[in-house]
Amino acid sequence: MSTRTKKLSAYLLLALSMSLVGSYVALSKPLVAALPVFLLAWLRFGIGGLAMPHWLCKPPDEAPLSRAMQQLIFLESLLGNFLFSLCMLYGVSMTSAVSAGVIMAGIPAVVALLSWLFLRERIGLRIWAAIACAALGIALLALSKAEPTPANQQGSELWGNLLLFGAVVCEAAYAVIGKKLTGVLSPKRITALINLWGFILMTPLGLYVALNFNFGTVATGSWVLLLFYALAASVWTVWLWMTGLKTVPAARAGVFTVMLPITSALVGVLVLGESLRGVQVLAFAIALLGLVLATLPARREN
Repeated sequence: MSTRTKKLSAYLLLALSMSLVGSYVALSKPLVAALPVFLLAWLRFGIGGLAMPHWLCKPPDEAPLSRAMQQLIFLESLLGNFLFSLCMLYGVSMTSAVSAGVIMAGIPAVVALLSWLFLRERIGLRIWAAIACAALGIALLALSKAEPTPANQQGSELWGNLLLFGAVVCEAAYAVIGKKLTGVLSPKRITALINLWGFILMTPLGLYVALNFNFGTVATGSWVLLLFYALAASVWTVWLWMTGLKTVPAARAGVFTVMLPITSALVGVLVLGESLRGVQVLAFAIALLGLVLATLPARREN
């Protein structure tokens, strides 16, 4: 397989990963209504673990995990799974949807900054332009859905915004640490190991909620949706992302996070019956322009 073909395949995997994330985020609203957040997260990691126990085994050609790699795996799960979820969920509950969207638009830029600081990746002007398009597209999409902050939330809006920025940093760290992990471990093993740590971290809170929850109130359709959510969030999206990240620099991969809000909005329109306005179409076009800039072939890497 040629280098160009490998890159195109990696771009496709990264786009599929973030598109799948956007899909299950949009479709998870009924799950949040049916199950408490901590219980939902605990069940997600549990189901994911049951789906891939064989991925935990060390391949014969893989070196034993060093202490440094073990620490990175723990950080990957702590930041990308545990803290990201808490910061995101509680941040959104304390601020407006528009603020959340605008702050999350910073993910590609923060990924690029961390990639430059910790991975020493060189980031050229074309990739910075792609990052700017991605951020502008997401911000426009958020502004097109502008909603006033409820009066009872205005006092906590600052804390909500800070939590959302924390979620941005966690997601960016997830991309950067993932890049280091893919240099040593296979995507399948990374997926299984960080899911295992996610389950361990979430077990105390999840088990506490489970002991006081009436599972009989959950409809059959919600259990089916939970199965899809667990497999998508814990298995498919992580494997797709790590596989693509083996070939693509972290800063460039960060641009593909624009597929998350785009897909989420499209699912809202096509599945949930939401409306699509002209400014949203413009936002999609700008964000997709960023992807084009990030994936165009060049004589030398940016």
